[in-house]
Amino acid sequence: MDQELRLQLTDWLSQWGINSVPSDGTSTSIMLLASLILALLAYLFVRRGVVRAMNVVIQRSRVSWDDIFMSHRVLEKLAYVVPALVLSLLVPMALAEYHLLSSLASRLLSVAIVVLLVRAIFSAFDAANEIADVNLVSRRLPIKSFVQLFKLFLFFVAIIISISVLANQSPLIFLSGLGVATGLVMLVFRDTILGFVAGIQLAANRMVSPGDWIQMDKYGADGAVEEVSLTTVKVQNWDKTITMIPAYVLVSDAFKNWRGMSESGGRRIKRSVLIDIDTIGFLSEEDELRLSKINHLKTYLSDKQSELSQHNATVVDPDSPVNRRKLTNIGTFRAYMLAYLKQHPQIHQDMTLLVRQLASSKEGVPIEIYIFTNDTRWAVYEDIQADIFDHIFAILPEFNLKAFQAPSGADLRSLKQ
Repeated sequence: MDQELRLQLTDWLSQWGINSVPSDGTSTSIMLLASLILALLAYLFVRRGVVRAMNVVIQRSRVSWDDIFMSHRVLEKLAYVVPALVLSLLVPMALAEYHLLSSLASRLLSVAIVVLLVRAIFSAFDAANEIADVNLVSRRLPIKSFVQLFKLFLFFVAIIISISVLANQSPLIFLSGLGVATGLVMLVFRDTILGFVAGIQLAANRMVSPGDWIQMDKYGADGAVEEVSLTTVKVQNWDKTITMIPAYVLVSDAFKNWRGMSESGGRRIKRSVLIDIDTIGFLSEEDELRLSKINHLKTYLSDKQSELSQHNATVVDPDSPVNRRKLTNIGTFRAYMLAYLKQHPQIHQDMTLLVRQLASSKEGVPIEIYIFTNDTRWAVYEDIQADIFDHIFAILPEFNLKAFQAPSGADLRSLKQ
């Protein structure tokens, strides 16, 4: 076919007064120029016609995923394959009289087609990853890890095909040679292989997903997971620093994931106030009368006074305070705090709610608050916790109680004076 084209081209040149033979450089040059012009026309037709028309259709569609493909210019990158295909068909024909150049051009253009196709497929993978992020699929599966794995696999396939084309050998020869280099591959891509295996485990067990709050003190990570890739997990700490953790470490080492707290709708407060033991004592009748005016204690004191009166009526020698049962200020304080927290609008009432006394120590008697807030946001949680303990410290004097506080320098100076 190329000889027929050359003969026809020679006839046309003769009609224009140009003497040439089918095998000279003039015919070859003109055929190469014609090949380039046809490739350019093919590209302009696809790029300005087909791709532009498809982009208009995409913009008018109601779905959003095709807009993401358009933003990654997948069609535009595919359009570059068309002129490469045209050149791969025509250039070897134009260089048919030069066998070495024809073979070299054919192989180089084949490699160029492979590279352009891989480039377009990479963009399609990136678009698919972004679609998964938009649809929150990546919170359940490490999509980026799989995308990176497919890219890596495709890259090696493209390398093998390109080398086989340039060497004019079957790709199976190079694939069989990979068995010899397996040890080297395992060494070079150790983190990639371990990361891929870890990514599958993380996905199967839902151990960590983008958006989770994880804490891993060994690597200085305490913040939200931004990205789970093939080899690393990117964490933005609360101080806005970035920590990169190897993916396989999350499988082999221990870490804390706060996702359960976020999904439950409650965040725990577990904090104590230390009561000075010297301030603990029985309530007098005046104290009971005064405290009975507190709304949260009215029912408690009424029920307790009835219970204690019935018990003390059966006691021999009730005048002795040792024989009688009486209310204590610390016990009444615990009852007040329990009633106060049960009425608090920002405490989760369907989760554990305790006000308990822990073992006493040299620093006093700890009264621990063990509750859950109904808002898991950090700033709101801290405000709720601070408000509760502000109230506790302010209300202690009403029960004739004091919080323990170690002597300060001013206390020691006043004792010396």
